Amino acid sequence: MKWSYWTTLYLQTHCTARGLRPLTIKAYQATLEGFRSYVEFRLQNRPPDQLTAADVLQYVDYLRKERDNGASAVNRQVTVLKNFYRAMVAMGHLAARDNPMAYFPKIRPGRRKLPVSYSQAEVSRLMAQPRTDTILGLRDRTMLMLLYATGIRASECSDLADAEVDLQEATIRVVGKGGHERVVPLNAEVAHMMRQYRLARGTPGSDGVFFKSRKGRRLSRSSIYELVRKYGRKARIEKRVSPHRLRHTFATHLVQAGVDLVTLRDLLGHRQITSTQLYIHMTADDLRQAAERHPIGALVNRIDDLLPHVKLPLQKPRPLQHTG
Repeated sequence: MKWSYWTTLYLQTHCTARGLRPLTIKAYQATLEGFRSYVEFRLQNRPPDQLTAADVLQYVDYLRKERDNGASAVNRQVTVLKNFYRAMVAMGHLAARDNPMAYFPKIRPGRRKLPVSYSQAEVSRLMAQPRTDTILGLRDRTMLMLLYATGIRASECSDLADAEVDLQEATIRVVGKGGHERVVPLNAEVAHMMRQYRLARGTPGSDGVFFKSRKGRRLSRSSIYELVRKYGRKARIEKRVSPHRLRHTFATHLVQAGVDLVTLRDLLGHRQITSTQLYIHMTADDLRQAAERHPIGALVNRIDDLLPHVKLPLQKPRPLQHTG
């Protein structure tokens, strides 16, 4: 009973008061439900105020060995548990000395991977897949172009309101993580496609969103992911294709075009510049081109020109001198 009460209190009171997005709250709920199930079957269904740091460490070991969770996934779960117990202390339901996460050891972060992006040829093949002689095909082509051309998240695309699409000014207004709004400019070609789709689509649905499903409702985040995956398969792109990787591709291609970090941060809707720095990486082609520009190539050629068909003598060690 206490588990249900504390979880509901945390999600509906604490998280809502912090202004967290429904998608974030849902992810926190899934984490707490997973921990609750573990406690039920492995720790004799003890209430949350009777757990210790050793119990949570045992759970971390379970996540790694039995659930095969990586370092990032484990860290996310530990962070949610820390916030959960901290909230219970703040709301007076748990004494600070009984908080199992108060002195919980810091989990070593995992190796940060470089984001996967697509080449311009792969993006071009992807964009060419939806047919534009139907309203749904026109919608899908427009959506793919918007995701790549603006770097908006799938959830932001799903929630994009028709009223926030200003095609005269060629901008869209989106609500990102933490409820932060930003205005994103549109490329002229993308604005043209959005105008064509809006004309073909007609009036927005009752929920006022820009992209409508076959039944006239809002396209869910998961539906957008599935559509992008479908067209990725049709385009025969070997890498896994997703809206988030299109976001990575948007950022990577802008960095390669010379766009500065501050501008990229604002376009992506990052609150911290450190999040944007993830995109300052070089592709294998960039590295290969950099290696080819190294002056060692010219130096070797110059030596060949100076010493044509000349074999350098081998240096033999001098014999030892014996002194009487």
